[in-house]
Amino acid sequence: MNAHPQFSEDSASADQASPQVPPPPRLLRLPEVIDRVGLRRSAIYQRMSEGRFPKSRSLGPKCTVWVEEEIDAWIRSIADKPHRDVL
Repeated sequence: MNAHPQFSEDSASADQASPQVPPPPRLLRLPEVIDRVGLRRSAIYQRMSEGRFPKSRSLGPKCTVWVEEEIDAWIRSIADKPHRDVL
């Protein structure tokens, strides 16, 4: 009797060949959005109405969320803009 289990090459290669599934999109509630972007609630909603901030999604009457990747993309777009000196 063999003390070490033997693995066939087929089972080992099947594990390596399986595609990596990306994690599902993460949803952020308003307090986390405020922490990430540094804007107050009123500024976030004002920019949303002007089309300058990602739109929220409603999950119910009192539950609003934002898609994390959309918030991250918005942050990157702000960071990529050239710095503007104010005199």
